[in-house]
Amino acid sequence: MRIFGYSINHRTCDIKLREALALNDEERGMLIERLRNKGVKEGIILSTCNRTEVIAVGEDDVPAKVLLDETLKVKNIIGLGKNNFDEFYEEEAIEHLFAVASGIDSLIVGDSQILGQVKESFLFSAENQFTGPIFNRLQLATLKLGKRVISETAIGEGAVSVSFAAIKLIEKYYNTLRDKTVLIIGAGETAKLAAIHIADKNPVKIYVTNRTPERGVKLAEKVGGEFVGFEDFKSLLHNVDVIISATSSKDFILSYDEVKSAMKKRKGKILVIMDIALPRDVDPKVAQLEEVFYQDIDSLNIIVDQNIERRKAEIPKVKEIIATELRAFYEWFNTLDVLPTVKKLRAFFEEIRQDEMEKIKYKLNEREFEKVNEMTRRLLGRILHNPTVNLKSLSNLNEEEKAIYCEVIKELFNIDNENDTENKSESI
Repeated sequence: MRIFGYSINHRTCDIKLREALALNDEERGMLIERLRNKGVKEGIILSTCNRTEVIAVGEDDVPAKVLLDETLKVKNIIGLGKNNFDEFYEEEAIEHLFAVASGIDSLIVGDSQILGQVKESFLFSAENQFTGPIFNRLQLATLKLGKRVISETAIGEGAVSVSFAAIKLIEKYYNTLRDKTVLIIGAGETAKLAAIHIADKNPVKIYVTNRTPERGVKLAEKVGGEFVGFEDFKSLLHNVDVIISATSSKDFILSYDEVKSAMKKRKGKILVIMDIALPRDVDPKVAQLEEVFYQDIDSLNIIVDQNIERRKAEIPKVKEIIATELRAFYEWFNTLDVLPTVKKLRAFFEEIRQDEMEKIKYKLNEREFEKVNEMTRRLLGRILHNPTVNLKSLSNLNEEEKAIYCEVIKELFNIDNENDTENKSESI
């Protein structure tokens, strides 16, 4: 058995190709069936708009390229070259999976969503009977790794998007947003992300305004807010505590005078303005007004860049955890070759023990029999302890050396001969 895989990601493909290769659940199910028919025993398929990964295990004669070949038969993508995917074999494949799950292989280092996506991939394979002893163990190892990375490093800390950085900054300014009213100007992707983030903080009220009412209404409904017509939102300025603006306007949407007028009505109450548009939506002169806390996209980008550098500084710590968990997994994986011999050896001696117990069954009373039965079980356990441990320690040897040791054991005890039961007692 060998482990192999491939990866199509932000380093190997542009966004259009990555999106075209993304597999939905039905397509993942089809790919599992195709791979199973090609001799692939177990595996996971991780597929998002940013990456497609297949890590699997199969017999030694199953070509690794079958994974990508069958994927392309499901998606029928033209134009994919060798430079558009990475191939991995054995330990390298598991190391890559661990890097993905930890977030250090993501477009955004420390991506907080990727571990959940990896976990879902394992569950999907299990639901489709595409996991077994190897990938069940690998799932436990991967989730353990993910938890260690979260608890032992700061790889996922600090906002690394402008939208999230704006919310974190607002949170620092206000101890809580539960008693605040928020106005979101715009309904594009940046505004949408900001609205979703701030809705999680449970403010008292969220207003959404947008030049295109349909998009504005849709966003307001998504975050549990209220839509306000674009021609009317300025009448609300004195009633809101936070303004987040992210439109594609070429001119200022809010002037200095408009904000100044609103501040007079607020009677000394603070107004936080996060202008995350490019070009800017709010006249930066509003920062001169008392009780106005203003940040634009440049200052927020500085925060984001600092956080990204802090996350990158944590990568060596994550790699140490990956190395530790990789060694632990392969110590287990490499015992799989010798486990059948271990089981046969223990079964051989257990059958002898039971044969001998059967012979004295009617010479002892029930209590005496149970005492002798328990004593022989313990005795057999002690006798086989060292051989079992030593056989499992062969995992560090190469395949040929392991095979030699296993053959010697089989020959010595004749444990592959199913017709030797009658002679076992005499042979001992």
